[in-house]
Amino acid sequence: MTTERLDPHRRRSLRHGVPATVPGTLSALTVTGGVAVPPSPGRRVTFGRNRLEVDVCVGEEDVRISRVHGQLVRERDRWWLSNTGRSPIRLSDNVLLHRDSEPLPLADGYTALFLRGTREHVLELLVSDGEAGVATRRPTHPTAPPKRWRLSPEEHLALTVLGQRYLGYDPHPLPLSRHQAAAELAERRPRENWTAKRVEHLVSRVRQRLSDAGVHGLRRDEVGEPVGLTLTVNLLRELVLSTTLVPMDLEWLELSEPPLFPG
Repeated sequence: MTTERLDPHRRRSLRHGVPATVPGTLSALTVTGGVAVPPSPGRRVTFGRNRLEVDVCVGEEDVRISRVHGQLVRERDRWWLSNTGRSPIRLSDNVLLHRDSEPLPLADGYTALFLRGTREHVLELLVSDGEAGVATRRPTHPTAPPKRWRLSPEEHLALTVLGQRYLGYDPHPLPLSRHQAAAELAERRPRENWTAKRVEHLVSRVRQRLSDAGVHGLRRDEVGEPVGLTLTVNLLRELVLSTTLVPMDLEWLELSEPPLFPG
């Protein structure tokens, strides 16, 4: 097996899995591209800002991302992650990897890396266990249900903004308020009429649709009083656990014009 280039417009996120590959194959993906690399001893995958120096480009326009910010090396039947940049790399289980840290072995399955520049940039990794789909064995990562929910582009956009702290693996995430989400959407899409009322309408529409399909905890009579943020929290958890919303959506949110999320 040779190195394969990955097209982010065809494979929007590694969180959705990959076709069955040789066990130990490493896939790495950003919104600008990626690679799938066989698990041969000594193989090396580099990532960072300088497209000419690295295998996977991330944060190309962000001068706070190092030209070569990190690398993954295949040794002792594992992929080992090292930080070669100036700022820490945050993993999706909220481990911080510094430049002087020992290399970190990756478990089979999905891991999101967050590189802090002027904002956080997402690099997705997937170590294959040889079966189609995502092998998720990290204890902090629940296994994703097989069903992903269909969202319209405007629903996907609004819920990505509303739930961005969940997608960024904040250790104590909370949804943005409807007014916060509307203000951010209005700033990102100034030609569109984003208001708190519109955000609420879209959220309520998705919540009703999922509730009608059998998802529990999306109606007031199912959670009890006081309701507070419970209904929105339950909705966002379902969308994240089902991989309807994925960390890479944060990158598309920053970089793309409508249609925001490629299929």
